[in-house]
Amino acid sequence: MLRFVSTGALCVALLACGERGEAQSERRVLATAEELLPKVERAVGLPFKQPPRIAVRSREQVSRYLVRKLDDEMPPDMLHGIATAYRLFGLIPDTLDLYSLLLALYTEQVVGYFDPDSATLYVVAGSDPMQLRMVLAHELVHALQAQYVSIDELLDPGRTNDRRTAAQAVLEGQATLASLTALMPDQDFDAMPEFWNTYRFALTQQHELMPVFSSAPLIIREVLIFPYLGGADFVRWFNREYPDTVPFGARLPVSTEQILHPDRYGEGDLPIELAVGDGSPVLYSDGLGEFEIRVLLTQLTGSESVGRAGALAWGGDRYAVIPAGGDEYALVWWSVWDAERAADRFSILLSRLWPDRRAAGRRHVIERLTVERLPAVRLIDAPVGWEGWQLPPGVRVVTDGSQGISREIP
Repeated sequence: MLRFVSTGALCVALLACGERGEAQSERRVLATAEELLPKVERAVGLPFKQPPRIAVRSREQVSRYLVRKLDDEMPPDMLHGIATAYRLFGLIPDTLDLYSLLLALYTEQVVGYFDPDSATLYVVAGSDPMQLRMVLAHELVHALQAQYVSIDELLDPGRTNDRRTAAQAVLEGQATLASLTALMPDQDFDAMPEFWNTYRFALTQQHELMPVFSSAPLIIREVLIFPYLGGADFVRWFNREYPDTVPFGARLPVSTEQILHPDRYGEGDLPIELAVGDGSPVLYSDGLGEFEIRVLLTQLTGSESVGRAGALAWGGDRYAVIPAGGDEYALVWWSVWDAERAADRFSILLSRLWPDRRAAGRRHVIERLTVERLPAVRLIDAPVGWEGWQLPPGVRVVTDGSQGISREIP
């Protein structure tokens, strides 16, 4: 959800401050970028294979780009499926126009972006110079990343939602950390916990000043911020543990659990891939992953600590949105857990919280089961008259790599 632009194509002006100065000309933009290039290379630990292309675009041109990118990467059927799923989970309101919100949200935030399709870094004309320097450093990191990995492949819609989020967290986290290092090379950010506390607070405060962002549902706000902050935390850990390499290729994390808990990454704790359904028509199917389950539980309880605890020891999950007649849909959601205790805890939480959001004409069942001897929880929420209640769709563990998950982390 929300990753229609190939990573980091939209960079918020992190740490922007000071009075608004005269807008930079294209010549000044190119000169600033040239000065930053070697600093970015040192911060990342990789050289540019060739100088990146850089151009300035008007805000109107950027708006047209956003519309085209949204239409290309989230066509109507996919957008409808995602929106329906998140409405059934209660993560977004039934009345929300997701397309319009995404477009307004990114238009509000964009200052500069790297476009992998054209391998060009674009800067919005008239950007504040204080913002521009930070954005250029951040997007230059993305331009450098694109010379070593296929960004479009990492964020391909065919991959699971959780795996794409993990990949984006690495790419944005590295860009956040490396751009700060490039701009302030004398600072040891890893030894400055107070800096990261201030940074997190400043980023949150800045977003709250953006009308569209501040009024967006919790899931959208959290998904936007997580790659920058959660990703930077992971990359800081990775740089300590693997100082002579980068988190690309076989070392790329494959779940948000690995981003949230780097020790799980280090121990090779891989997600368990599930497939739900029996071949019957499905409107949309994907998984939430530990991070979005954490957000869901936080929204249901109003407590971040309960959300974190309830999502711990996630093993894997998959949901299916199934047509149930007319404009109605059924939600079938399976999750598997690393321990019996974790599955019990999650089942109890859902059983206590889900009835509070019951809609007229629908019923739900939450069951503590097993999937191939794995502790599991199944949630079904569907119209009372849904035919599938007679024989709900089953689930299986995917073992053939058909969902594109690497089974090894060197």
